[in-house]
Amino acid sequence: MDFKKKFDVDAMLNEVSDDGDVSDNLETEAGEKAVDNGEKNLLKKPLTVEEHRALRRKTKKNLGRQNSKEGALGMAGAPNFVAPQRRWKNSRRPRNGQGRGLTKKAGGGRGNWGKMGSELLEEVELDHNDPNFNDDEDLENVEFKEIVCSGGNASNDEEFLKHFELIMLEYFEHGDIHEVASEIDEHIRSGTLRPLVIRKAIEMALEHKNSHREMTSVLLSDLYSRCLIESDYEKGFDMLLNNLPDLILDTPEAPHLLGNFIARAVADDCLMPKYVHQLSQNRRRNSPKTNERNGNEEESESGSGRTLNEYAQQALDYAEGHLSLHNGWTHLDNVWGVAGGLRPVNHITKQMELLLKEYIFSRDIVEAQRCIIALEVPHFHHELVYEIVIMTLEALNESIEDAMGKLLKSLEQSCVVTMEMMEQGFQRVYDDIQDISIDIPLAYIILERFAQRCHNLGVLSEKMMKNLPSRGRKRFVSEGDSGLIKPSSMMFRDY
Repeated sequence: MDFKKKFDVDAMLNEVSDDGDVSDNLETEAGEKAVDNGEKNLLKKPLTVEEHRALRRKTKKNLGRQNSKEGALGMAGAPNFVAPQRRWKNSRRPRNGQGRGLTKKAGGGRGNWGKMGSELLEEVELDHNDPNFNDDEDLENVEFKEIVCSGGNASNDEEFLKHFELIMLEYFEHGDIHEVASEIDEHIRSGTLRPLVIRKAIEMALEHKNSHREMTSVLLSDLYSRCLIESDYEKGFDMLLNNLPDLILDTPEAPHLLGNFIARAVADDCLMPKYVHQLSQNRRRNSPKTNERNGNEEESESGSGRTLNEYAQQALDYAEGHLSLHNGWTHLDNVWGVAGGLRPVNHITKQMELLLKEYIFSRDIVEAQRCIIALEVPHFHHELVYEIVIMTLEALNESIEDAMGKLLKSLEQSCVVTMEMMEQGFQRVYDDIQDISIDIPLAYIILERFAQRCHNLGVLSEKMMKNLPSRGRKRFVSEGDSGLIKPSSMMFRDY
């Protein structure tokens, strides 16, 4: 009886399926197989009711996943018919009929192509038959050779000097020592190039102003133990001492300036004092008088075996004079003077007075212009114009008025003093004329005459002439109020 019941359950399953091919899809997990004529092997263990129910749910699920070609979606015109393109348009299931219909996990996104830089570690096989193949990319047969930089290459020295000249010109503009040091570290590849830094920097400073020479001394002091060592300074100054006959052609004061550089380097602990003293002692020992006494005609030689020329001896004398002072070396901090804008106003004013007094005696306009430019205070030129006008008022001399007018004309034409500074200096005199007239009673008359002279020379504008102050005078008794007497209780007007 039990066997028939179980056999009847199998018959019921066969009746539930609509297609005759359902028996081919009924594969149980126990390993049942279908036979050719649709008959089942009755000798196997029959299925229980729970197994039949699970098999039924699995069968329906598989039927729902079939394509429309297999008849799962029905025929056209049937109530449950859905067009295939609409059925599968937004489906996440794979189109090949495989998979579980889940979303793709590794299609894109961050990190799915590997870690950044991992493509560089991959070995790429080069194809020699590839038309884009490059022989340089083939690293299998690479030979490494040692390259030694020769220090005596003249072309490398010239290239370095050209590049270092640009570096120094930029340094004179921005004054950034750290940038210069980094540039030197990048381009110096051998020890023979380091003395060239000293030589080129000082040669360029000789052709510039005192402010640039001060910047050069500060640069050489800061480069010590960072890019340069003491032997580099000695070699650099030896080269400069030997090149002085050529440097003096462009800079007549080269021996004096180089002596200042040597003394400043000693004060900044870049050179040892014995460097100057030994050269001076050797020069004195090998001087012509000493050689005549000893019967030798040898020229004086430096510690490095090089002969010292006449200009090098002068430079060493200047340096030794600075270092032999009893007050110490503190004065060497200002050996180049203080830059224009950093000096006190009283000091600049005194220098302007001195150069104007010198101009009155010499009447040398070119020298006066050179001294004014050397002050390096273009923003303070209104003080120069003010001093010129004041000295003209105090002189009470028409020849001095004429000389000062020509000086202002030359300064305006050469653009040493701008028109704005010229007007500002005269305006300051206009504002202080009342106090000036106390010491100089004829100040108004002389100022009017000098302003008219400058206006004729094209120095003063018409606007400044209109603002020229005039001194009011008191009326005489004969110029009274025509016999009218003012009332004692006169009303005052409020302005």
